[in-house]
Amino acid sequence: MALCGPTSGTGVWWELCGSWGTRQAAPGLSLTSPPRQKEVHSTSPCSLLQMGWGDLGVYGEPSRETPNLDRMAAEGMLFPNFYSANPLCSPSRAALLTGRLPIRNGFYTTNGHARNAYTPQEIVGGIPDGEHLLPELLKGAGYASKIVGKWHLGHRPQFHPLKHGFDEWFGSPNCHFGPYDNRARPNIPVYRDWEMVGRYYEEFPINLQTGEANLTQVYLQEALDFMKRQQVAQRPFFLYWAIDGTHAPVYASRPFLGTSRRGRYGDAVREIDDSVGKILSLLRDLRITENTFVFFTSDNGAALISAPKQGGSNGPFLCGKQTTFEGGMREPAIAWWPGRIPAGQVSHQLGSVMDLFTTSLALAGLAPPSDRVIDGLDLLPAMLRGQLTDRPIFYYRGNTLMAVTLGQYKAHFWTWTNSWEEFRQGIDFCPGQNVSGVTTHTQEEHTKLPLIFHLGRDPGERYPLSFASTEYLDALRGVTLVVQQHQKTLVPGQPQLNVCNQAVMNWAPPGCEKLGKCLTPPESIPEKCSWPH
Repeated sequence: MALCGPTSGTGVWWELCGSWGTRQAAPGLSLTSPPRQKEVHSTSPCSLLQMGWGDLGVYGEPSRETPNLDRMAAEGMLFPNFYSANPLCSPSRAALLTGRLPIRNGFYTTNGHARNAYTPQEIVGGIPDGEHLLPELLKGAGYASKIVGKWHLGHRPQFHPLKHGFDEWFGSPNCHFGPYDNRARPNIPVYRDWEMVGRYYEEFPINLQTGEANLTQVYLQEALDFMKRQQVAQRPFFLYWAIDGTHAPVYASRPFLGTSRRGRYGDAVREIDDSVGKILSLLRDLRITENTFVFFTSDNGAALISAPKQGGSNGPFLCGKQTTFEGGMREPAIAWWPGRIPAGQVSHQLGSVMDLFTTSLALAGLAPPSDRVIDGLDLLPAMLRGQLTDRPIFYYRGNTLMAVTLGQYKAHFWTWTNSWEEFRQGIDFCPGQNVSGVTTHTQEEHTKLPLIFHLGRDPGERYPLSFASTEYLDALRGVTLVVQQHQKTLVPGQPQLNVCNQAVMNWAPPGCEKLGKCLTPPESIPEKCSWPH
C-alpha cells in the first residue's frame, strides 16, 4: 500500500498498495495466465499520506487501533528501518515510481537552498517523459495496473498517469485542499481514467466541520473491483492504492467518526486499517495470497504541524514531515506474502520506497533500466532469505544533501527545520522537541564536521558523537567515502518544481464540458514558485 504526502504546511501519511502479477521470476515465482494454468503473482503496494512510524499498534501506538495492519505484520515482515525518499509527498512518490532519487528525476526546486517543493495545482512541471515509471515497465510482463487515490506527479495533460503506464485511474491529481470559490482557485477534480467525474467539495463532498467524507470507502471499492476483474481475466496486476484520508484536512466516513481514542486522525487511521483488512480478505477469498505481494508504507513522516488533531505520531524520532530528521523520513513498512515471506519476521535491512520499484520488477522477472542510475534495491534477498545488504540512505531537501545514514550512523551536513519568521508565526515542524544546535531555525552548515548520531543508541538524534572520539572519526571516514562516490556520479535532472502559473490550475480538465464544469482560466503569467521551507 502506498501513501500520499501532504502539501506545504500540512500533515499527511501515505501507504503504498499495489498488486503485481509476475511471470517466471525468482525460483518458484510465476503468474496465472490463460490458457495454461500457472501461479498468479500480484503486487499490492499501499501508500498512505503522512502516516507516522508510531501510528500503528505493531510499532507501539498505545491505543492499539490497527488490528488488521498488526495482523499483516504478524503474518509478514516488519521493516523498522524503512525510509521515504524525501520529507514531502510529491518527490517521494516520484521516487517510488521511478526507483530514483528526486534530485535525479527532477522533483526538486532550485529556487532556494534546501527548499521543499511539491505539486500544487499552479505548478507548471511534472514527471518528465524521459523517466520510466513502474507500471510502464510492468506492461512488458503483461501486467494490468491501476492507481487509486492521489497522483501528485503533475496535473497537466502531458503528466496524466495513463500517459505514464497506468491502465486505469480513479482519484485526483492534487491534495484535497479546499473548498475554493472556483474564481480565484478551482476545486480539485476527481478523475476516472482520462476524464474528470466531479470535484472535491462538490460531487465528492468533504465536511470540514465534522470531518465526514466517503472517499476512503469509494477508494476501497475501486481497489476491490479492480482485483476481482483481473482475477477473472487471469491477468497479473499492479495496484497502487494511494489514499489520503490522513492528510489534513483529515476525513473519515460516518461509521468511523468518533470511534478512535485518538480523535479524528485516529478515526481516519481506523478506516484505513479496516480497508487494508478488506483488501487482504479479498485476496484470501480469491485464493491468490501465495501469489500476491503486498507492501504497506508511507510517503513521509507524520506532519506534527497538524498534530494532535490532524496529525500522527513519529514514535521516538525527531521532528516530522518537511524535515530530514528521522521523524520526517523514517516510515512504517510491512511486507506480506503468505507462504513466501516467513511470518512474524523483523528485517533490519535499511530500506527505501525506491526499493519497491526494483523489487517489483524482480518479481515480474524484469531487469531495471540499464541506461540510468537506479537507487532502489531489490528487497527479495532480505525478505526471502534474511540477507542484508549494506547501503546508504540519502536525505535530500530540495537540491541539497542534508544527511546520510550508513549502518547505524547518521551524519548531518546541514540542519534546518524552518525559518525564525515562520516559527514565530506558529509553524513548528518539531513541537516540543527543541534540541540545541540540531533543530535549528537558520540553515546551519556542517559539511566540514558533520553532526553524527548513533541511531541504535540515540534514535531521537539528541546526542551527537564527540568530534574527538575514535567512534566519530571511524564513522566519518565511512560516510565521507560514500558521499564522495555519490556526488562524483550524480547528474541532477532538470528541476520540475521551479515555475508556477495560475493559468495552469484545474480550470478546465478533460471531461469538464460533459459535466458543465469548465471554468475560465486567468491570463497566463509564469513566475518563480515561492517555497518558504
